[in-house]
Amino acid sequence: MRQQISLSGPDITQAEIDAVLSVLRTPQFSLGPKLAEFEQTFTERLGVKHAVACSSGTAGLHLCWRAMGLGPGDEVITTPFSFIASANSILFDGAKPVFVDIDPRTWQIDAARIEAAVTPRTKALLPVDVFGSIPDMDAIWALARKHNLRVLEDSCEALGAAYRGRPAGTLGEAGTFGFYPNKQITTGEGGMVVTNDDEIAFLVRSVRNQGRDPDAGWLQHARLGYNYRLSELNCALGVIQMRRLDGIIAKRSQVAEWYRQRLADEPRVIMQKVPDDVQKSWFVMVVRLADEYSQQDRDAILQKLREAGIACSDYFTPIHLQPFYVEQFGYKLGDFPITEALSARTIALPFHNGLTEADVDRIAETLKSLL
Repeated sequence: MRQQISLSGPDITQAEIDAVLSVLRTPQFSLGPKLAEFEQTFTERLGVKHAVACSSGTAGLHLCWRAMGLGPGDEVITTPFSFIASANSILFDGAKPVFVDIDPRTWQIDAARIEAAVTPRTKALLPVDVFGSIPDMDAIWALARKHNLRVLEDSCEALGAAYRGRPAGTLGEAGTFGFYPNKQITTGEGGMVVTNDDEIAFLVRSVRNQGRDPDAGWLQHARLGYNYRLSELNCALGVIQMRRLDGIIAKRSQVAEWYRQRLADEPRVIMQKVPDDVQKSWFVMVVRLADEYSQQDRDAILQKLREAGIACSDYFTPIHLQPFYVEQFGYKLGDFPITEALSARTIALPFHNGLTEADVDRIAETLKSLL
């Protein structure tokens, strides 16, 4: 049997291992110097005033909503084509996600559809940088200013991307990143909030740490908070990963280029369209099958890829068709047809820095043969 090709995997070197071991030799495993150092790598890289590390990208979104005062009765407009955490974070404090369908080429929220979804209850917009690309932020901000809405950018998949020369994560009032092992960099689990807003940064730091104000005593709690801290072990790993970020992104871009070259002449396989004003940071290799293929066809191809030793997945299931959202809000098939048509035909192919050109040859050839 041929060697299994994994779907994803982190890029870890001896430097990361040594950094984690160095923390284990100290008595301080939380809220120590590695936390400050990891946060500083982001302020310097992105040119922002504040970076606040937390336990996950999901936690980062929740912290930002708390800082922005989101609550019961509020609505946030976002995309149904995303990892479920983006919409879930809106629900945590009793607000409601309102979905807008996507652009069929870029797979991002369609800015032209947003205004029709604005109501007197709309408080914010949550654009998601899907798969390391970025939606039309100029149009999104024009609507936000027109209707006096907050803007939070979910950049959990887009570290290293840019929109018109501006880094992903810096395009809203605040931005969030996630460091799960399949991301551009990983801390195992972890996240980061970045912002130039002093009040948001202050509240995010406080709520991250059980509601303590930064200058208060250990058992003094000024507001409701959570344990969304990120340990020194995670931060030490993140510091080294950030030092290697450019190299990691370059390797991922090379793997993506191998795929592009081998699939460019296959009209039945469609890639995400990246606008000219966006510099994509590759997160996953998700392709869309042409309309002639049904979801059942796609699922059969996924199964045959796995039988051939190639790990793969569909990516994403529409959020509005997840069981909880159907039960809670009554969504049904047909509510967001562009998202549904895309989701029924997506295939996530293996994508990580451990892939060789020969691996990509094998994957591409197998996929073409199954088509």
